[in-house]
Amino acid sequence: MEIGKKIMELRKKNGLSQEELAEKVGVARQTISKWELGETSPDLKQSKELSKIFNVSLDELTNNDIKEVLVEKTSNTEKLAGLTLKIIKVIVVLLILLPILLIVANILFKNIREKNSGRLMNISITCNIHDETYGYEFLYYETTGQIKEAGGDAYLSNIIDIDTSDAYEALDKIDFFIKNNGGSCTRSEPIEYNE
Repeated sequence: MEIGKKIMELRKKNGLSQEELAEKVGVARQTISKWELGETSPDLKQSKELSKIFNVSLDELTNNDIKEVLVEKTSNTEKLAGLTLKIIKVIVVLLILLPILLIVANILFKNIREKNSGRLMNISITCNIHDETYGYEFLYYETTGQIKEAGGDAYLSNIIDIDTSDAYEALDKIDFFIKNNGGSCTRSEPIEYNE
C-alpha cells in the first residue's frame, strides 16, 4: 500500500478530517490531499510527526513491514546454513569413502592385471664366472614377463638395473654380462608356479 493511502486510512481510523490533520502536522489541507492522492509524499520530519499523531511506527506508516523482511532474511539464512551443512556432509563422506574406493579399485585392477598377464611362472639362472657359481630366481607372469618376485646372489643382483621389471630382460642382462666377462650361464626351464 502506498504511503498516501496509508495516511488516508489512518486519518479516517482516527476520525480526523484533512483540515484537522493538516493543522496538527503544520501543513495546508491541500498538502494532505496531495499526499492521499499520491501526488506528493511527506518528508522525513513530516512522516515522524504523522507517526506520532497516528501512534504508529515509521515502518508501519510506510508499509515497510520489517517483520516480513526479518522473517525472509532468517529463512534465507536457515536455507543457506542447511545447504552449507549438506555440502560439508557430502565432502566428509567423500573424504572418507575416496581412499577406501581407491584401495578397493587398486586391488581389483591389480588382480585383473595379473590375470591378464598369463600364468605365474618360475625360472632360475645359474652362472659360473671366475671359478664361482651364482644363482638367481624369478617369479613372473608368462605373457608380460612382469616380475612378481625375484631374488638371489648379490653379484647377479648388481647386474640387473633396479628399474628392470621384466624377467626376460633381466635374464638376458645377466647372461650377456657373464658371457662378456668370460663366464657361462644356464637357465632352468620355466615351470608354472602353483601358490
